[in-house]
Amino acid sequence: MRRKKSRFSLNLSPTGQRRLFGLGFLGGATVLVYWFFFSGGMPIFWGPTASAAEIAQGRELFEHEWTPNDPLAHGDGLGPVFNAKSCATCHFQGGLGGGGNNEHNAVAFEIQPRPGDREFHTGTIHNFSVDPAAQETRSQVRELFPVVRGRTFQSGSPNCPTTTTIPDFDPLHIQPIQTTALFGAGWIDLISDRAILKNYNRRGMKEAIDEMALKFDGVPVGRVRHGSGGVGKFGWKGQFARLEGFVAAACANELGLGTPTTTQARPLTGPERAAEPDLDRKQFRSLVSFVKTLPRPIETEADSTVEHGKDLFSTVGCAVCHVPNLGGVNGVYSDFLLYTIEDPPPPGSRNEYSDSPAILNLPTRPDDEPKSSEWKTPALWGVADSAPYLHDGSARTLREAILRHRGDAKGVTKRFEELNPADQAAVIAFLGTLRAPPTAPQLKDPSITRLVRK
Repeated sequence: MRRKKSRFSLNLSPTGQRRLFGLGFLGGATVLVYWFFFSGGMPIFWGPTASAAEIAQGRELFEHEWTPNDPLAHGDGLGPVFNAKSCATCHFQGGLGGGGNNEHNAVAFEIQPRPGDREFHTGTIHNFSVDPAAQETRSQVRELFPVVRGRTFQSGSPNCPTTTTIPDFDPLHIQPIQTTALFGAGWIDLISDRAILKNYNRRGMKEAIDEMALKFDGVPVGRVRHGSGGVGKFGWKGQFARLEGFVAAACANELGLGTPTTTQARPLTGPERAAEPDLDRKQFRSLVSFVKTLPRPIETEADSTVEHGKDLFSTVGCAVCHVPNLGGVNGVYSDFLLYTIEDPPPPGSRNEYSDSPAILNLPTRPDDEPKSSEWKTPALWGVADSAPYLHDGSARTLREAILRHRGDAKGVTKRFEELNPADQAAVIAFLGTLRAPPTAPQLKDPSITRLVRK
């Protein structure tokens, strides 16, 4: 039997580990108890592990180019609708498991409650389909969910008429979504809910103290996304608390592969088909094992300019949301909370994020659903090897991504803009040291990243 890959790690520096073990049993236990209660969770002693056989099988599935009725599938294989034929098609920057460029963006949509349907819906407009009758397009989605036209009418008595105008209401919001890197995902999976909530509560207390001191220039505390199984850490909206759920949803939505826990994506229109899960439990466990054991990104050696940039990253306020160390995982640079990084529309105006007019008496967005403009703080580790940036890939450079932070982060952006050019360059230089892991596996067939659109 092959032994499991062991990734023992205290997530401390070698000096820190020697000091901890040098305290003896009682001293070390005291440090760990303090860490648990005051630092938001226990240190992580063991990183993600899996057997070498599972990892190898998982990699084979990750790089496999799926086809309809694929011999590796236990169901109908690829589709019926899909965005790519392989996980590796979209996850390749910096090595197998990295992010993708804008060509590989997914297209998500959400439908607010409207007359005739009082439910809130989300979905994906898939790029491809096995059956041409199931092909999805933006115009098709527009036809399915048209603008609710407004109207003007008179009410009241003849002597005292009242004119009421109901504005047009568009229940549809479409948003391109950038492919995220998977490096270190297994480590993020180990960050406890307690650690995230501890940081959230600490931020809330500090905000209250600042407000009593009439300080209102800080970053508002983000929102915790409570999903199935705990606090959301995966997905741009924090949809998934555990890596397993994130991988299952990616199989279903991006490849059309059903798993033991998630059914394959269904076409918006066209024929439906019932199918057995494409991946059995062993295959799915192996795929998750490969993803969770992908190496974590690194922070390369720093010179004086980079060290200065790292200090500025903290002092201007970037580290308030991009928390360097959380829950025993160092260098992750995220708090996993939801924020709005766009300025709100002017009072009285309507835009693509507007809710339905109150006069229509429709349900509001469910409390557990993020607003259209809310996004989870992305982990910045490996950011230098994951351009373009932001949730939609609209920022080509790191500098552009910083300057695009408005809304909740506008105060931080303002402080960055007030830095002299050398200091701004130092911050960018620091971000440039957050690299993809040099030990990341490389693609066996680089041509698999090409998308062939119909």
